[in-house]
Amino acid sequence: EVAFRTARAEAKAAFGNPDVYIEKYLQKPRHIEIQVFGDGRGRAVHLGERDCSLQRRHQKVLEEAPGPAITPEQRDRIGKTCADAVAKIGYAGAGTIEFLFEDGEFYFIEMNTRLQVEHPVTEAIFGVDLVRQQIRVAAGEEMEFQQDKLSIRGHAIEVRINAEKVPAFSPCPGRITQYHAPGGLGVRIDSALYQGYSIPPYYDSLIGKLIVHGRDRREALARLDRALGEMIVDGIDTTMPLFRALLQEPDIQTGNYSIHWLERWLDRAFG
Repeated sequence: EVAFRTARAEAKAAFGNPDVYIEKYLQKPRHIEIQVFGDGRGRAVHLGERDCSLQRRHQKVLEEAPGPAITPEQRDRIGKTCADAVAKIGYAGAGTIEFLFEDGEFYFIEMNTRLQVEHPVTEAIFGVDLVRQQIRVAAGEEMEFQQDKLSIRGHAIEVRINAEKVPAFSPCPGRITQYHAPGGLGVRIDSALYQGYSIPPYYDSLIGKLIVHGRDRREALARLDRALGEMIVDGIDTTMPLFRALLQEPDIQTGNYSIHWLERWLDRAFG
């Protein structure tokens, strides 16, 4: 009651309006986002979900698709809701509708009207090129998607490799003295890095995205572990050791985590 009255007083002082609203508090939610695509002419599809629950200070560090906690029935239900919504407003291009998910229910957060950093995991499991489709629609052509033709194949995981020193996550710009990108079946690296490149201190610390695709989640995790072991980025500190450590955790192996899991694990691991 005290917090409610305090919020009203702050709202009144700041905006001249004491009205406030109350949201349901979710204790252990997951962050689930639905990939949608519209042609701007009233047609739209969804391309399943991504689980982006592994976060630090509300910044995503690992994303996977499909979500390990989402059933096919839940996927179809929320996917249809999102596709119908963007079709109704005549939305054109790629977009993402984000939710918190707990106890089988989805709670709306926001819509990002753009291509997401983590879109490659969706491309991997559906075998599509979202960038190509955006260009087609922008050029006035029809999108090549049909909902009944879209089906999930396997499992994909993306990790965001940042030029940061763990556990402080302090920025670590500098010159790349040695670089080797991983390869092989089901491995994709999106990065502009090369040996001799100097990472400037002025921008976001993201320097690469490592994406793996497997026949199932177990294979995707194994490929991620192998790819991280093959990748070399010398001369600076990166977040790659963090992911090697996370892959050893039983909760990560089983997909049993929420939006609070990573920060609590970091507190235990590093104090």
